[in-house]
Amino acid sequence: MPRVVLTASLPGDVAGILAGHELRGPAEGAWPRARWLAELATADALICLLSDRIDAEVFERGPHLRVVANYAVGHDNVDHAAAAARGVLIANTPDVLTEATADLAFALILAAARRIGEGERLIRGGGWRGWSPGLLHGVELTGQTLGIVGVGRVGRAVARRAQGFGLHVIGAGHGRAVDAPGVTPVALDELLATADVVSLHCPLTPATRGLIDAAALARMKPTAILVNTARGECVDDDALADALERGHLAGAALDVFAHEPAVAPRLLTAPRLVLTPHLGSATAGARARMGELCARAVAAVLAGQRPPNLVAPREVTA
Repeated sequence: MPRVVLTASLPGDVAGILAGHELRGPAEGAWPRARWLAELATADALICLLSDRIDAEVFERGPHLRVVANYAVGHDNVDHAAAAARGVLIANTPDVLTEATADLAFALILAAARRIGEGERLIRGGGWRGWSPGLLHGVELTGQTLGIVGVGRVGRAVARRAQGFGLHVIGAGHGRAVDAPGVTPVALDELLATADVVSLHCPLTPATRGLIDAAALARMKPTAILVNTARGECVDDDALADALERGHLAGAALDVFAHEPAVAPRLLTAPRLVLTPHLGSATAGARARMGELCARAVAAVLAGQRPPNLVAPREVTA
């Protein structure tokens, strides 16, 4: 009977899809790394989280592994060279979380533009003294320019939502041409200089790590808003905190962080910053579909088939 190790308990009908396989994983929550590594000696497949480091040690401890299914679209937690050296296939969860993540990205755009977090804290802290003409002025989106960095599945979905708000949408890609309905292609420098809202949807690669640094933030308008639902490492935390503290940006919103679950202390105290705990795909439907897509990939590979959600070489280097 094929043996499948899960590093965490997942929603969706994972057990049903993998009926006939021996499943090893926690009944609830997640196992620590040492616990799931110990299960790999006789495992044929591994289903893991984005927060799990899938490195050479994993493949050494799991000499019979044939496939690793990553419960995420991103796969920068995987050492692809080490996997390839062992002949292990890597799968991810594209498409099924696109709309949920785009919803969250646009929610953050609205929250930052209308200073919703500040308003809620004002009320909860007992500081609201009633309506006044000068209270928490925000930004109207209609007629503004939204700059999307990384116009892939999620970027395109955000662009569709932007049309309903009367936003002009521009986009910059990394390694791929921008070709999406309603999105005007521009160079990244032009996007940063002209966009009223900059929303990141790029993968984490050597080219995008630290992409939004002090120089990039300096190119942005002092009235602009930065939103990141991509990867925390795409943004320089200290540079963003500096920009917010100096009043260079109108606001920012982050759903991802470089060292999750830790958040840089300066971000916790930075003004006009909305923070959410990596909720991009956090709907019941999306999270269940992600688990089921991982399970189907594992079942297919162990049956000698090639599932459509294997990570292609171009995705590794894009």
